[in-house]
Amino acid sequence: MHTRQEQLSAFERLLDVQENLRQKCPWDHEQTMQSLRAYTIEEVYELASAIIKGDMTEIKKELGDVLEHVVFYSLIASEGGNFDIADVCNSLTDKLIFRHPHIYPPEGTEAQHLDNSEQVEQQWEQVKLKEKGGNKTVLAGVPDALPSLIKASRIQDKARRVGFDWEERSQVWEKVKEEIGELQSEIDNYNHDNMEAEFGDVLFSIINAARLYDINPDNALERTNRKFIRRFNYLEQTAKMQGKQLKEMTLQEMDEIWNQAKHIEE
Repeated sequence: MHTRQEQLSAFERLLDVQENLRQKCPWDHEQTMQSLRAYTIEEVYELASAIIKGDMTEIKKELGDVLEHVVFYSLIASEGGNFDIADVCNSLTDKLIFRHPHIYPPEGTEAQHLDNSEQVEQQWEQVKLKEKGGNKTVLAGVPDALPSLIKASRIQDKARRVGFDWEERSQVWEKVKEEIGELQSEIDNYNHDNMEAEFGDVLFSIINAARLYDINPDNALERTNRKFIRRFNYLEQTAKMQGKQLKEMTLQEMDEIWNQAKHIEE
């Protein structure tokens, strides 16, 4: 691993290269925060994908791409006299210190001992409500632009941190059953708007159950997505080897190959 000085030198080199590109590269020179936004979202998703794969080389690469965007945004802001990368770093550091009074107690006070991460999370929510310019309500910190599945998980997690939760996690299954029953009733009535509303309630309750059992619902769903892709690709390739088109096969024929794929994985 590199020394602290080597790390600082590497970051300084990145700043120098980014500034040089901004001045001399036509593409870099034309970029704005708005034009970079879509690329930033893409880079974060690529990082998330690399993390799921557990590929450390790819994670390193994608972290670099995300960091480059942070540097680029800061450079663009500095050109307008708004802030620079030092302001970004200092703002983040100040926030970390403020939100960890059990490690960095305010002057004249003693550090509070916290026994576990749950106590730390509960303290965070209280601190963020007091923070200057911070969240005014418990759920205000959940970004509107988050994908719905992740947003539901974050909403429930924040509510939990202030004590709004089941007394026993097993109680959530009665709620899941209740929501499924309400959905079935609306399906029987075939009121599409109500069906959509109740389907959302079912998903929300399932995500709540995942949280209670320490399962990341986004990771779980992505795991199933990848499993389905692998098995469907096997189905498609096997059918092709047999000289068949999927649309011409019976469901039973496809199901037999699908079970082969499952057996191979197991």
